[in-house]
Amino acid sequence: MIEIFDFRKGIDNGILQKLHNRSKLENKEIAKKVEEIISNVRERKDKALFEYTYMFDGINLDKSTVKVTKEEIKNAYKEVEGEFLKAIDKAIKNITEFHEKQKQSTWLDFKEGIVYGQIVRPLSQVGIYVPGGTAAYPSSVLMNGIPAKVAGVEKIVMVSPAGKKGVNPYVLVAADKIGIEDIYKVGGAQAVAALAFGTESIPKVDKIVGPGNIFVALAKRALYGHVDIDMVAGPSEVLVIADETANPKYVAADLLSQAEHDVMASSILVTTSLEVAQQVKIEIERQMEYLERKEIIEKSLKNFGAIIVVNNLKEAIGIANDIAPEHLELNISNAFEIIGEIKNAGAVFVGEYSPEPLGDYLAGPNHVLPTSGTARFFSPLSVTDFIKKMNILYYSKDSLREVKEDVITLANSEGLTAHANSIKVRF
Repeated sequence: MIEIFDFRKGIDNGILQKLHNRSKLENKEIAKKVEEIISNVRERKDKALFEYTYMFDGINLDKSTVKVTKEEIKNAYKEVEGEFLKAIDKAIKNITEFHEKQKQSTWLDFKEGIVYGQIVRPLSQVGIYVPGGTAAYPSSVLMNGIPAKVAGVEKIVMVSPAGKKGVNPYVLVAADKIGIEDIYKVGGAQAVAALAFGTESIPKVDKIVGPGNIFVALAKRALYGHVDIDMVAGPSEVLVIADETANPKYVAADLLSQAEHDVMASSILVTTSLEVAQQVKIEIERQMEYLERKEIIEKSLKNFGAIIVVNNLKEAIGIANDIAPEHLELNISNAFEIIGEIKNAGAVFVGEYSPEPLGDYLAGPNHVLPTSGTARFFSPLSVTDFIKKMNILYYSKDSLREVKEDVITLANSEGLTAHANSIKVRF
């Protein structure tokens, strides 16, 4: 069960180090298998893709059946509830509105004899990986597909492993709602490789985004350079900063909601109140009893959960900035006053009525966030992940003449005399 650690007399770096190191993607055996799959799909294309799909998923596919049909999408609508359709429409509206504000424009600046600027272009083709099988992740479709759509990506190719009855109907409805037409019933490292290199059935893309298991994560990492990727995501995590005003029931529920993701997920409470720490521990044990994924939660909290008591908010913020959590909740009385002190977090949830699951599904900000401390240098998935920029430069002859000696000097300082000559021959 989750333990309470009292840091008021000093920080236990051993606990923090354990949390930092929990999700290292260093499995040589799986990495070797992933490399083999990638090589096979690159060389044998559809044939290898379909063989692996049968081997891992037990699904027999060929070129005529690998793509989801309009009839399958039509049938998917019959399998989802009306409440789901209403909720997903609200989510699409909110997520679209948020990402519309991230759009960037082409710009040019003019000086006498000089024009410079930047052209913004969307990527041409993007691949979205959506986990499948027995689970349903329609929110993953929205969070990856909507910013790509807002950016103006011409073609979105979605892959998702199918169960015996096909791709999950909730996933298909979500994809149809945002206009994704090219959906394929494949998953795993073989699907990632197919997107990276192209096969007879699946087109090659410029970038691959979306979460997956360790095979998918390692495949994306191995293929970076052949294609761009969003990030190599690790297990999910939440860190809650709470003071004496926090509601232990709410805090416990939020820690549990993250722990149910995976046995590798991390749920951490950092609080200035020993009483709150103790009450949260009691609430966790009480609420966990009626949760369906109790077994997963218990392992997650035992291995990578922690309740940490500190002297003050400054210490709490220092721990948060060190861990750089994917999700950071501020359940404190003066939350907006200290936001400026938060340096490292994927997303910040302010106040007791802004729980992390709100961001997972409906609020609008993207839920594809940096994990495993990478919030120190990575940002959430956004419209900017689906664009590229080209610089524009024009100088007239007179403008070049004014700076030619400076350019020649700088080129010669690097020993690049041909660079200098490129300027000299024009005068």
